[in-house]
Amino acid sequence: MPVLVTLEQPEPRVPLEPDVPRGLTIAAGYALRFLVLGVFVVGLFMTLSYFSMLSVPLAIATLLAAMLFPIADRLRRWGWHPALAALTALLLLLLVVAGLLTFVGQQVAGELPSLIQQTSAGFNTFLAWLGTLPFNIDSDRLTGWLNEGLAWLQTQASALAGTAASVGAAFGSFFAGMATALVAAFFFAFQGRLIFSSAVNLLVPRAYRTQVDAAALRGWGSLVAYMRSAVIVAAVDAAGVALAAYLLGVPLVGALFALTFFLSFIPIVGAVLAGAVAVALALVTHGWVSALIMLGAVIAVMQLEGNFLQPLVMGKAVNVHPLAVLVGITAGGIVSGILGALLAIPLLAFSVAFVGSLRGSGSSGGPDSDDADPLPPEGAATPPEAPAAT
Repeated sequence: MPVLVTLEQPEPRVPLEPDVPRGLTIAAGYALRFLVLGVFVVGLFMTLSYFSMLSVPLAIATLLAAMLFPIADRLRRWGWHPALAALTALLLLLLVVAGLLTFVGQQVAGELPSLIQQTSAGFNTFLAWLGTLPFNIDSDRLTGWLNEGLAWLQTQASALAGTAASVGAAFGSFFAGMATALVAAFFFAFQGRLIFSSAVNLLVPRAYRTQVDAAALRGWGSLVAYMRSAVIVAAVDAAGVALAAYLLGVPLVGALFALTFFLSFIPIVGAVLAGAVAVALALVTHGWVSALIMLGAVIAVMQLEGNFLQPLVMGKAVNVHPLAVLVGITAGGIVSGILGALLAIPLLAFSVAFVGSLRGSGSSGGPDSDDADPLPPEGAATPPEAPAAT
């Protein structure tokens, strides 16, 4: 008798993947990647902050090398040895700075006696004006306040001495860092191409070296364009403040020009400090009317810098939108104060050009010039040819 065999039907397969919308899966993937990048950026920032005695001078040296590059590159194209070209460019920069500081010192020394007399007369006029106010502030009360202030200073002698010692240590660290920055700037201007090529050969896989090197050259061109535009902005700010001081008859016009020029390389804060000095000089030498006029001129110059020159000139030079320039300065100031505001736009300019080149957009990050593709110094090695990345 035949045996009937009943075959069991297989159970329907149950999907193993959870019922998660595809959009949420994609968003989670992006969120995870952004989280990893954020952790990397925070860790890098903390590392650089810990080694700030080294990282800050190197960052300043990079900006100085970008400022010196047009001169050094031109001398090298004329047949100068790369080391001699870099040293000459650096010495020219130091001579300009030393010359301006010497001129300022001579002008201040010549005007100092009259400034002391005008300041004393202005202070006495201010005290007399206070006596005319309906607050019963007479000379005896003012003298008592001054004596109390002097007594407080005497009681705080130890604290002031400690503050002075800390300020002296800060100045010592500043000069040590500046020396490091100058030496590093020389080597960056002399063998920067060789140093970067060695770093690329060490850190970047062979298949991507050509693309990274080309992107870095684009970023370097953008950085050079930024430094050129920064000099233009600083010169315009200094000319505006000096012109207002000259028209008002304020002394030390040349010193105000030099001070404003140097401080204008610090975005926003530099113009405020230079303007405060100009307003104070106008107040003690010509009274409050001239001081108010000078204040209005300084505010106009600051508005010109913040709303026109910085976004338009720098944004055009580095191929960054004006809004990105303003946001970058603000974000850099929030993260690292004055130093962050100083370094934010150069970092943004380099990053935009670097990433744009890697993405194959053809963005140079700056005007088309030889600065975007500098010739390597004599004896500098270029990265070896590598096959295109697949």
